[in-house]
Amino acid sequence: MQQRSQLHNNRKKRITSLIPLNGPWRNVVDTVSIIVGSFLIAVAFNLFLLPNQIASGGVSGLSILGKEWLNWEPAYTQWAINIPLLIAGFLLIGKQYGVRSVLGSIVLPLLVYLTKDWAIPTTNPLLGSLYGGIGVGLGIGIVYRGRGSTGGMSILARIVQKYSGLSYSLCVVIMDATVIIMAAFVLSLEQSLYALIGLYVTGKVIDAVEMGLGFSKVAYIISNQTEAISKVILDDLDRGLTKLEAKGGYTDDQRTVLMVVVGQNEVPRLKALIRSVDPGAFVIISNAHEVLGEGFKRGEHV
Repeated sequence: MQQRSQLHNNRKKRITSLIPLNGPWRNVVDTVSIIVGSFLIAVAFNLFLLPNQIASGGVSGLSILGKEWLNWEPAYTQWAINIPLLIAGFLLIGKQYGVRSVLGSIVLPLLVYLTKDWAIPTTNPLLGSLYGGIGVGLGIGIVYRGRGSTGGMSILARIVQKYSGLSYSLCVVIMDATVIIMAAFVLSLEQSLYALIGLYVTGKVIDAVEMGLGFSKVAYIISNQTEAISKVILDDLDRGLTKLEAKGGYTDDQRTVLMVVVGQNEVPRLKALIRSVDPGAFVIISNAHEVLGEGFKRGEHV
């Protein structure tokens, strides 16, 4: 076990030396992430949202309304909204937040302009809302991973949050809802309903990109046979575990709770091992969206 742990530590040091998590390389990774994410948003916008009139919130939604109502070029509309909001962000929120929004706010409309003549794959509004929502959510999630922002309504939401006392998430919901309500009047009620679908899909994809797809599971095990269960998990399942000290709510007795993280395909094996030791064990299994650090890979025990 010590030999495996030493091998893991050596491998971790090599990876850390190759991919530093801080310093100038992190800035490079963040910049690339913001550009790649903005590109995906622009492609999804021009291929799915704009041709199908899916104004699913945000500055992109307003630019679609401007295109349909006044025949304004969407990229120009996005710049016209983003730049004043950037200035307001610098003045009212602070330099640090504004700097992180500059790149996305300027690059995204540019990429929207450069990809505006790409071939449209579908004119079905349902497909447009679904795939547009997926593309935008994937792009925004990557931008967030790069510690960036596409500016626009996110800056406005921060400003409103600062001066109204409302939560940031509520401010975003209010603004997106406003755009979708406007779409019902400028476009049609049906198009605003499609926009709701796109907005919902976008939110789910952002969560998946930021938090992971939930392919891992975390199990909490309460039993009088914790030592025996620990042994079969370590030896037979080859997974690490953590012992948590707890107190019974009814009896006030001290007891040990086992916490173990496993892959989704290992859940049946884990349950079978627990039942083989203690059929009456109390087990809670839930999703673990993202697992970092030692103790999850095979042979790495917590």
